[in-house]
Amino acid sequence: MNKRVPLLFLNVIIIATCGLIYELLAGTLASYVLGDSVTQFSLIIGIYLSAMGVGSWLSGFLDNNLAKRFVEIELAVAVIGGFSAPLLFLTFASVSYFNIILYGMVFSIGTLVGLEIPLLMRILKDELDFKKLVARVLALDYAGALVASLLFPIFLVPKLGLTRTSLVFGILNAGAGIWGTWLLENLIKKRDANILRIKGFIIIVLLVIAFIKADALTSLAEDALFVDNIIYAKSSSYQRIVVTKGKVGYALFLNGNLQFNSFDEYRYHEALVHPAFAAQGANPKRILVLGGGDGLALREILKYPSVENITLVDLDPEMTKVSKSVPALGELNKHSFDNPKVTVVNADAFVWLDNNETEPFDMAIIDFPDPNNFALGKLYTTRFYNLLKAKLKPDAVIVIQCTSPLMARNSYWCIIKTLEAAGFSVKPFQTTVPSFGIWGFALAKMQPFETPKKLPENIELKFLNEQTFASMFEFSADTSLPNEAIEINRLDNQALVRYYEAEWRRFE
Repeated sequence: MNKRVPLLFLNVIIIATCGLIYELLAGTLASYVLGDSVTQFSLIIGIYLSAMGVGSWLSGFLDNNLAKRFVEIELAVAVIGGFSAPLLFLTFASVSYFNIILYGMVFSIGTLVGLEIPLLMRILKDELDFKKLVARVLALDYAGALVASLLFPIFLVPKLGLTRTSLVFGILNAGAGIWGTWLLENLIKKRDANILRIKGFIIIVLLVIAFIKADALTSLAEDALFVDNIIYAKSSSYQRIVVTKGKVGYALFLNGNLQFNSFDEYRYHEALVHPAFAAQGANPKRILVLGGGDGLALREILKYPSVENITLVDLDPEMTKVSKSVPALGELNKHSFDNPKVTVVNADAFVWLDNNETEPFDMAIIDFPDPNNFALGKLYTTRFYNLLKAKLKPDAVIVIQCTSPLMARNSYWCIIKTLEAAGFSVKPFQTTVPSFGIWGFALAKMQPFETPKKLPENIELKFLNEQTFASMFEFSADTSLPNEAIEINRLDNQALVRYYEAEWRRFE
């Protein structure tokens, strides 16, 4: 066997790894900017795999200069795949036909990758018998997919971010193409090989320049996405965190979704925290906060002198550091993370509840992002609420943000019904937050209780008073429980995510 054959097999791993990385990048970017992650990943996987089939079929029409065609395709993948993430970021902000560009790019990459493997097998057909050739190429192809699936979530996105990841693999593709001109030099004319090498080096130079300027490219795209000036941006292992400053204040966005605006966030956080203390009656000492990594719920909780200990569980360590990185947000939450009563745990709340033994809590404040995917939807299931019950005292009270009962009526009442199915007695309530509109919450205990009528005394409040507090538990006809049957959100059948995607998609 020619000593270059094993090196060509290494090219198979590179091809498979790069191809899957580009697919994962497209799926992640689509879920970031379009939401509806399940649909986006399903579509992109289907388009990519079908495009590979198209590429394999098209390879049958190539009969001459196979080695040259192979290298040309490798360089084409380097250009399209390498520049895919920055291009998608930029076009999303500036064109109305983003979906066409997204799916067209995925189809193009899939077609080119589908072309490469059959061409390489035909190039190697004289070096190995057919049975060994097919076995080795397909085995290495799947090995490359495994490498990509492990690298992408564990190393690439956390360390490099989406834009730099695509550029790095574009460089790897171009380098493999240049390498291929030497591995296949006996099959490529010298003049053609030199031209391919020049093209490859030009592509690498352009990709390296883009890698160096990656932050500027991302900022350029985000400047077009956000009306106000971006003063902080960070890609964590879990999400893209952006803070903007505008005429009315500061705003926090996660994956492009507004989490709060400093202009009116006090309305949301007073509604989230103080009804729970009103319902508790006693003086709660141990408080559990799930989510709430901005520290604004902590600010409200720390107004109560009875509180001795607060455990805040938030998945993303970068989220719980934002208020230290942006001084204005630290002032907004009154530096609540520095309070000795607060203990921060960076963990998945579902796993933390399942695996940790703690002294039971008097109260739980739950401030998760909306359930726009199954990873978040699990935090609104009967299973999650049953895990939570095991960490609470019998007379404990919980409050949960539950999305908008006006914009996502079925979603809101699905959460209420799920809490009831988990054994909680629930008092639904809502308020108006200008940045979000009408927003819903749930107040719940493990035993029947009366709707609280009176706010705690001697607590500084900007929004709530006796009149607004009483009105929060009243629902208009268009936000009340609908007549149609509402499904329960269970871990094995997340009806809530389906409701949420269908209802919020109307406003895109």
